[in-house]
Amino acid sequence: ESGYFGELYYGRARSVRRNGIPAWNLGFIREGGGAFRDMGVHVLDAAWSIMGRPRPATVTGVSGAPFGPRGLGYSRATPPKTYRQFAADDYAGGFIRFESGAGLQVESFWASHQPPEVQVELFGTDAGARLSPLTIYRTEDGVEEDTSVNLPARGGSGSWDHIAAHFIDCILDGVECAAPLRHGLQVQQMMEALLKSASTGREVRLHTSAEEWK
Repeated sequence: ESGYFGELYYGRARSVRRNGIPAWNLGFIREGGGAFRDMGVHVLDAAWSIMGRPRPATVTGVSGAPFGPRGLGYSRATPPKTYRQFAADDYAGGFIRFESGAGLQVESFWASHQPPEVQVELFGTDAGARLSPLTIYRTEDGVEEDTSVNLPARGGSGSWDHIAAHFIDCILDGVECAAPLRHGLQVQQMMEALLKSASTGREVRLHTSAEEWK
């Protein structure tokens, strides 16, 4: 919000597991839950929020299940009667183009032949950033500057305590919620558009007005 990054024109967000299909949540995978609804939605939310919550124009996605139906990629041993009922995606990815001209690439894998990773990368006209490890990238007077950022540790249970305290403040003191319902709905619209694009093989256009997309 301070404009430190200049114009954020591109982002990448991904959540990757190597063997992470949740065998403990069989109902979810039988009913079409999938990797993106489980994990991808969180990195989508994070990247979109940091980019200033721009209004999406079009969404293109792909998804599939190369591991789950074969009994591979689960977090623990899974009997055939379970994985034969697999009805979800175990990976999904896509691209969101915003009305501003900015773009966001999002990927989520329950299982893959890649190392586990949660990453968000931002590209701005004045600076860029990477979540893990948290690093800021700039060029000042022709000199490249990479700055590692160490955030202060929170006491107790860390960020969960902070979230709970904020929620209580919203209820008791009328503090404006940092994550209002409309933001959750907007993230869900982008997520469902990506999965619809994956299932139909076509780009999905989101018809949203500037007034409702605040």
